[in-house]
Amino acid sequence: MSGGPRRAYLGLGSNLGDRAAHLQFGLDGLAARAGPVVAISPVYETEPVGGPPQPDYLNAVVAVETALSPRELLGVAKALEAEAGREPPDPERRWGPRPLDIDVLMVGDERVDEPDLVVPDRRLARSAARRPTIAIAEALSLA
Repeated sequence: MSGGPRRAYLGLGSNLGDRAAHLQFGLDGLAARAGPVVAISPVYETEPVGGPPQPDYLNAVVAVETALSPRELLGVAKALEAEAGREPPDPERRWGPRPLDIDVLMVGDERVDEPDLVVPDRRLARSAARRPTIAIAEALSLA
């Protein structure tokens, strides 16, 4: 269910095609569908973890002010991924390459623990989103 505006953090990643353009597409889509963007981290290049051999990722984190629930944000993320050309998930290739990956990392102080959505994202402390999330949090605290 939607609620009042609060800050949400979403991780963006791409390792296929024009990676920077895919990140921009995700950023623009989130701004249009989730709410105003209040901060964007620097873009980092990271090596893939797990899965088949694949190119390095470009990763960033975006903060938006949103009234959407974590579930609604996940729906926006999945729609944008599909529009960018991401194939439907294959359980045998979970960690495969993708043109766009958007993860819901945090939504205000909400907590969700469901099979397809965990907020805050448990992998945040060790994922490719860690450095950009720290950078964006530091930038927002200075603002």
